[in-house]
Amino acid sequence: MTAVTGEDARPGYGEGREALLAAAVRVVAHGGLRKLTYRSVAAEAGVTHGLVAHHFGSLDTLLEQALQWCVERSIETSSLVPASGRLEDFAAPLADFIAADPDLQAFQYELKLEANRRPELRHHVETLYDAYRDAVRAALACFDVPQEMAETVFAALDGLVFHQVTAGTPVRTEEGVVMLRRLLAAYRAQT
Repeated sequence: MTAVTGEDARPGYGEGREALLAAAVRVVAHGGLRKLTYRSVAAEAGVTHGLVAHHFGSLDTLLEQALQWCVERSIETSSLVPASGRLEDFAAPLADFIAADPDLQAFQYELKLEANRRPELRHHVETLYDAYRDAVRAALACFDVPQEMAETVFAALDGLVFHQVTAGTPVRTEEGVVMLRRLLAAYRAQT
């Protein structure tokens, strides 16, 4: 983790909150949840720790909002449904998406694990992960894949993402997505 300093590091007007959320994600992704403090987020964002406290009020609020921000960014940019509209291209950019910002995913896995130790986080994590499940359901509907496959497809994609984040192997992610597409096509053909 490296702190950004200097005039160029200061976010523009209206970008401060998002810059703080991104800084919180980087802090947790690189050092785990135990490293998350107002000071660490402020140092990462190149601002004062009072600004972090002002925007979020508590570390729990910062965590909840950073998790929501991550999930929204992930869903917006993951492109499960390709422009081609073909099942053969489902989730094609997944490996590149993960490689472009692995901290985004690492943060979410850190919180998922922490929710097992801190029950007050469980509801937030599960609610937001339901957004991923909904995105998978919506994508499958575009391909006329039965909805009962949604949880299995979600689990497969989540496993591929986790593996790439922890092992750094985009080739395996790409191979896994190709196999998942084949399985979906075969399942769709049988129903």
